[in-house]
Amino acid sequence: MKINVKRLLAAGAVASLFSTPLLAETVTYKVDPSHTFANFSYNHMGLSQQVSRFNNTSGTVALDLEGKTGEVNIEIDTTSVNTGFPAFNEHIQGEDFLDTGSFPNATFKSSKVIFEGDTPTAVEGDLTIKGVTKPVTLTVTYFATKPHPMLKKPALGANAHVDIKRSEFNAGQFAPAVGDEVTINVSLEAIAE
Repeated sequence: MKINVKRLLAAGAVASLFSTPLLAETVTYKVDPSHTFANFSYNHMGLSQQVSRFNNTSGTVALDLEGKTGEVNIEIDTTSVNTGFPAFNEHIQGEDFLDTGSFPNATFKSSKVIFEGDTPTAVEGDLTIKGVTKPVTLTVTYFATKPHPMLKKPALGANAHVDIKRSEFNAGQFAPAVGDEVTINVSLEAIAE
């Protein structure tokens, strides 16, 4: 009986394809601006906890859930600040606070996504506001991935927050009467590209 070496090698190659585990895959998701909500809250003169939002947020999230790695890049249009009162929107955009004339965007660029089991629980990275960059850690309080029921594409959702001192970003006017500590919250949805 003759052995056909070419057929044997080909059969071995096919068999190895099925016996080798598939490599983990990074999926890149584009932030859905219509379902992404970035807001911030702070204490106003000991009278109330004020909450304002930014209307325009963009960016990408790249995740390899099997490899437990990822990258998050978020950009917030600070000119889209919405306090609920137009004159106050202008005040917040002034030089003493966000100075949107010189710095129209705030950004977050991750350096590490931290997992507990299969779930991202924190994201370390650099937050830039008003041209000042500081390392921060976002705490992820909710995370989900699933096929988007309408778009029929992979989608993810997450809620995360971080506490900062606005004075560290050259935006500390009227502190401490107006609270220096600011909590930034992001509720995010993103769709696979």
